[in-house]
Amino acid sequence: MGKSMRRQYEAGEQTALFQWARLMEKQHPELALLYHCPNGGRRDAIEGAHLKAQGVRAGVPDLCLPVARGGYHGMYIELKAARGRLQPTQRAWLDALNAQGYKAVCVYGFDEARIVVEEYLKGA
Repeated sequence: MGKSMRRQYEAGEQTALFQWARLMEKQHPELALLYHCPNGGRRDAIEGAHLKAQGVRAGVPDLCLPVARGGYHGMYIELKAARGRLQPTQRAWLDALNAQGYKAVCVYGFDEARIVVEEYLKGA
């Protein structure tokens, strides 16, 4: 699977996760706080420079759930396609966030993301 196809697959998996989260908000109102950090995507050099000046940082995880559970301050998720690879900057962010008391994980696809979120909300 090429990079463009992986990006489209990841976008579809992430969309499915947000659709699921909206459906589950009655059971877990905290899911209304789940949001996407739009750091990725193609941009021209000028727009990239503007965003970098405004604080966009390479490797920031895709999703954030700012809800404390199980001794964590909140959760960050890097969502990958089935054969996606974690970049060194992404690994560094996950490690740094874990060191700061967050649960920061890399997951592969909607099903794994849903399971991780459900377990987190249960305090597991």
